[in-house]
Amino acid sequence: MPAANSAAREMPARALSIARGNHLLSSLPEDEYQRISPHLRHTLLHAKQMLQRQRHPIQQIVFPLAGMCSAVKTTDDGHAIELLGIGREGAVGACVAWGQADAPTDVVVQIADDGALSLSVDVFKAEAQRGGALADVMSDYCRLWTLQLMQAAACNALHSAEKRCCRWLLTTHDRMQAPSFPITQELLAIALGVRRPTVTLVMAELHRDGVVTYGRGRMTIVDRAALLERSCECYAVLSQSR
Repeated sequence: MPAANSAAREMPARALSIARGNHLLSSLPEDEYQRISPHLRHTLLHAKQMLQRQRHPIQQIVFPLAGMCSAVKTTDDGHAIELLGIGREGAVGACVAWGQADAPTDVVVQIADDGALSLSVDVFKAEAQRGGALADVMSDYCRLWTLQLMQAAACNALHSAEKRCCRWLLTTHDRMQAPSFPITQELLAIALGVRRPTVTLVMAELHRDGVVTYGRGRMTIVDRAALLERSCECYAVLSQSR
């Protein structure tokens, strides 16, 4: 993760009280966690930071502690769309558990918060050879991520921009665990795979109806129940599988 290392300060994770903020790491048995904890590094993240580059070797597995990252697929003609978000429930680079050496997508930090814990691929491979719980946890997460990806692909193909926007806002709200979070129309356009004028129209309608407020790059969920009514069924499906 060269881009992250050049821009962020790192320190041993065991010196930090936040060391088990990631759900995958917190699910490990205590003895397994204690064995890998000296190899974890706390990394401070910033918005728009590239954690993983499409078709580049995966060097580190990154476990977000808060905030949100986006797995983004970019085509050769420059069009981009977010496939799925990754927060404290998951890991960037988890596909190494299935033998993937190169990153299938870009992964960009969209909302930075408490940073992340990173683990080198070499350490993970050594753990996998031991047959420890970490490899099983990561493999299970990859299976879940694949199911979520199938649902998200169907959603992107079949549902309107408004419904998908409401689904995205709900999942981001869940990850942030706060009614207000930073967001840009550029980010939403990439997340939905649409042009910015479409995002402007959708957001204007949600704002007019009192569902959200938006200004100065910050979104506030005002009426979550109304957002749920406007979202497609994919939100419930993706929430159940997280």
